[in-house]
Amino acid sequence: MAMANEKSGLEMSEKAQVNSSSDIERSGTVSPTDYDDLPDPDAGKSAEERAELDKALLWKIDLWLIPWLSLLYLLSFLDRTNIGNAKVAKMEPDIGMVGRDYNNALTIFFISYAGAEPITNVILKRYSPRVFFTTIIFAWGAIMTVMGCVQNQAGLLACRWFLGLAEAGLFPGVNFYLSCWYKRSELGMRAALFFSAAALAGSFGGLLAAAITNMDGVGGYEGWRWIFILEGLITVFVGIFCWWMVNDFPDTARFLTPEEKIRTLRRLRADNQTRAETEKFNRKYVYAALKDWKTWCYALMYMGCLCPLYSFSLFLPTILVGMGYEGTKAQLMSVPPYAVAAAMTVFIGWLADRTKWRGYCNMVVSFIGCVGFAMLLGTTNPHVQYAGTFLGAVGIYPTVSNTLSWASNNVEGAYKRGVMVGCVVGWGNMNGVVSSNIYMPTEKPKYTTGHAVVLAYMAVCLFGGSILTHVLLRIENAKRKSGQRDNLLDGKTEEEIRIMGDVRPDFIYTL
Repeated sequence: MAMANEKSGLEMSEKAQVNSSSDIERSGTVSPTDYDDLPDPDAGKSAEERAELDKALLWKIDLWLIPWLSLLYLLSFLDRTNIGNAKVAKMEPDIGMVGRDYNNALTIFFISYAGAEPITNVILKRYSPRVFFTTIIFAWGAIMTVMGCVQNQAGLLACRWFLGLAEAGLFPGVNFYLSCWYKRSELGMRAALFFSAAALAGSFGGLLAAAITNMDGVGGYEGWRWIFILEGLITVFVGIFCWWMVNDFPDTARFLTPEEKIRTLRRLRADNQTRAETEKFNRKYVYAALKDWKTWCYALMYMGCLCPLYSFSLFLPTILVGMGYEGTKAQLMSVPPYAVAAAMTVFIGWLADRTKWRGYCNMVVSFIGCVGFAMLLGTTNPHVQYAGTFLGAVGIYPTVSNTLSWASNNVEGAYKRGVMVGCVVGWGNMNGVVSSNIYMPTEKPKYTTGHAVVLAYMAVCLFGGSILTHVLLRIENAKRKSGQRDNLLDGKTEEEIRIMGDVRPDFIYTL
């Protein structure tokens, strides 16, 4: 009798699994109730077969998401930093800019950019990634194109302000978006590949600017105008395809089969991640992110990433001119440091995913950057300074993606993670205002103030903040593993425990 009941129960379970799979095949999506008891599409397969299927699934997701998102960020970073190339191409005298007018044009971008970032992930989730990314790409491409037609500083300032608003959502949005597709141990490499586009934008931007400035006089426009116009039109062209290239979340992805959608969701659930589409907005997630000490530790680190990043990317052509390079040669000399930084960014992303030593990676890499800026600060020898730009780039770019991956690894819940990433990125970008005002023309060619401020940011905020966060997380992990946090579960239901997120005692932080 017991055997009969057991057999009947097994048959009912298998039948329910088949029915559930059939429902998913018909609808193409997975509903919230399906997520609570997802069928196993690989039942009966060996561990080796499951591993092969998982590897193929991850590769398929990588090929669809990473190249396209990297292209979008390359265009974003190119469009916000090409003003440095335009300056070398004699933009300032053509529109009557003098003194600190160039610094003001840099500053106004970061005010709107950083101010809008904390809310962008909430907007993204409300209106879907496809709608959000397509809208902002068209917007900033159009603004960049118009920037090539400005006749005075007021027009340039207005364009830079709106450019900041339009671009604000891309970087925090993509980092949040990736965290809805990948396990925590896989996020760093993908974020690094995505962010390496920033370094490639610097490298590619120098080559592109050197070519475009040869159009000086075409159509009655100066070469620097063509930099803005052509790069803006390229962005608009790419934006046309964004609607078809961006999929919202795994359960609605058009490029995944019904079985692959289930596998993707099961992978995320096994990694203790809340499915993005099942979590409803509640102010408590905003408050939870704002009250979490980790948010502000990562914000401290990220300001140590972003001030050096923007100082480097906006002023590298200027720094190279100060070393004695001019015109096209100055544009071309900016290419090698960026290329090395891009390679290092990908390597650190791979290493941090493999070892889960995100804090250690930050410490080592930021120390290298400190050495680079110390070289820029301590000598006027152009050869030593140029070597310093390589170490500076290597010390900056890998830490940006690694810091955000570290933050995303250590927060659970789609909304809380989105708000935390938005706050960290927004606070970090506010320091773009600082970077816009520390490289002063009167200090050419040594730029003592600029190099000293960047060195201080890297040493105190990035290097010191990484050590602080690592130590605090290690202490908290020790308390959780020893049972000192188990009392937090007293009197709570299973559902209440689930929504505790990263506060749960069994959630172990990535170090």
